[in-house]
Amino acid sequence: MELRQLEYFVAVAEEAGFTRAAERLHVAQPGVSAQIRQLERELGEPLFDRSGRVVRLTAVGEAVLPYARAALAAVSGMRMVADEFSGLLRGRVVMGAVSTPSVLDLPGMLAGFHERHPAVEISLVESDPGRLLDGVVTGRIDLALLGLGAPLPPGLEVRVVVDQELVAAVHPGHELAGAGPIEVTELKGLPLISLPPGTGLRTALEEMCARAGFAPHVAFEASEPYVLGQLAARGLGVAVLPESAVAAPASELRVLTFSGSGLRGRMGLVWRGGGELSPAARAFVEHARRHLPDLGPDC
Repeated sequence: MELRQLEYFVAVAEEAGFTRAAERLHVAQPGVSAQIRQLERELGEPLFDRSGRVVRLTAVGEAVLPYARAALAAVSGMRMVADEFSGLLRGRVVMGAVSTPSVLDLPGMLAGFHERHPAVEISLVESDPGRLLDGVVTGRIDLALLGLGAPLPPGLEVRVVVDQELVAAVHPGHELAGAGPIEVTELKGLPLISLPPGTGLRTALEEMCARAGFAPHVAFEASEPYVLGQLAARGLGVAVLPESAVAAPASELRVLTFSGSGLRGRMGLVWRGGGELSPAARAFVEHARRHLPDLGPDC
């Protein structure tokens, strides 16, 4: 039995699929399948039910998964102790992010950490806020950059790094194009363009409309904030987006503020608290906090 087999087993269990596990491990999918089959032969029992569209753990797989995780954690702990004695920071850190606004120099932050700690492997993954939060909670992701809206799960710490006013953007021929600051109620019944559910911007929009007594009619969704403005410039509806994401020229788009709404979009760094991070991950979090702006208060 090899540690690589245990690592592959845990990855397939957490990703619920061989292909996603291979992508996470940066290896070929047939190699993952071969190692899992070898592990199953050594144990004499199938670890996964492969009969459905989603790979699921068998009863044996559920029973041995905690032991596989414990074995990997023990080996990681041994390496960290040895590295602390040698004074060399090693390991692997994983950062998750939704689309990154131009006001944050995320590539520069990653490059700076690599320069200071070249022996630490850095991985960057992009996903939706729900999967990122789940990754932080379960330990698959050390630090995530995502929109803030709904309350975070317990045990997580957060630092606000983006805090922007949200605005409405419309085509020059839209009925609201000539207005000054608009009331939230003027969005009622209109086709809106927003980020997907679960994002901080979408949560802020839904809460703002709920306070005004109606549910927003979101006709178009896009995962990139700047795409929202592009859709609005085509006359497809009212885009609600951060002010910095308005990339279209004034001839294609009219930008409107909200009257007295206090509608803002926030993004934050999120990580596990309580000393649960590895030395490499702790150093990475501290580096990110130094490099990226602090628009607190932390929440």
